[in-house]
Amino acid sequence: MIKCGRPRKGEELISRDRLLDTAFSLFLECGYGNLSLETIARDARVSMRTIYSQFGGKAGLFGAVIRRCSDEIVTDLSDEYVLERSPKEALSAFAKQFLYRITRPDVVRIRAILIGESLRFPDLATQFYEQGPQRTLDLLTQFFARQQQTGYFAAMDPHFLADQFLSALRSERFQKLQLGLEPTPDEAEIDAWVRQTTDLFLRGSLNTKDIVAE
Repeated sequence: MIKCGRPRKGEELISRDRLLDTAFSLFLECGYGNLSLETIARDARVSMRTIYSQFGGKAGLFGAVIRRCSDEIVTDLSDEYVLERSPKEALSAFAKQFLYRITRPDVVRIRAILIGESLRFPDLATQFYEQGPQRTLDLLTQFFARQQQTGYFAAMDPHFLADQFLSALRSERFQKLQLGLEPTPDEAEIDAWVRQTTDLFLRGSLNTKDIVAE
């Protein structure tokens, strides 16, 4: 029997996940400019209308791929998580997820594609920044603002604190990684990277010096 009408909610989620998985793989393989929506639709077994209605086009689809990649990072600073841990523990957990995600070969490749294509496709750069870096920066800013209300961090612009912490995490090592001059760090290396960066950052941003020893 031929099924008619809209797919059920569970089927829609499966179709969306398949589309995002397919798009991610194809962006990695083909880049952005050389990849057509027709190819994505065919490989994901969805219609072009579905892509346009859900994402507005290729740039929107790319943004959705980036947003899904960033979901695991931003959830580590959710209110529920922070309430169960000290600010230092929450920052460390966030930093581990952040570094793990941005140093994976696939993510490094996606960033390289973005940098190479951003001048030709400014919408691509916008989607990437809004769904990835901007989203992470905004949530981290909110985290610092909440913690300042408790007196944990010094009274300074929370956006500046968030920007400085992210910049400290990325560091020169990440730039070398993007250039292929540094191997992908393993779990132990990321743990050390996070510990050193977080401790150094806290020494310059805490309201009281002794909290670093937690």
